[in-house]
Amino acid sequence: MTERPSKPFRVLGIQQIAIGGEDKARLRILWVDLFGLEVTGTFRSERENVDEDICALGAGPFRVEVDLMQPLDAQKKPAVHTTPLNHVGLWIDDLPRAVEWLTAQGVRFAPGGIRRGAAGFDICFIHPKGNEASPIGGEGVLIELVQAPAEVIEAFARMR
Repeated sequence: MTERPSKPFRVLGIQQIAIGGEDKARLRILWVDLFGLEVTGTFRSERENVDEDICALGAGPFRVEVDLMQPLDAQKKPAVHTTPLNHVGLWIDDLPRAVEWLTAQGVRFAPGGIRRGAAGFDICFIHPKGNEASPIGGEGVLIELVQAPAEVIEAFARMR
């Protein structure tokens, strides 16, 4: 394994999991009706081809978001329903520095750059597959990097 320079950011913990299906009402039966997750919001985006319910599990800075997603148009991309575990979101303490450093290490990011996500945090995505220019990807998994707010950063720092 090649030696890499020390990274200027930390992955703090799981911020979210996103589950896709053809009909989010069917996903709600298990996650909301049976498991008891609270629906805390909704998000709809033509650009992202998604209609999602934002649910919560846990509390405070250790709360994990569970997004139940369906496509607005099943024939368009991104196809949020074709991979049932659509993506995993990770809290990052310094998102711009993480993106800069990871890019320099050869990580491929999905188009769109850093932008405001459904839950109001800055986000970006590591592409599921590397390519010739950027050979490191998620090996089939879409990974969302999420800028952690100060209270999450502080809570994880207290755990050390």
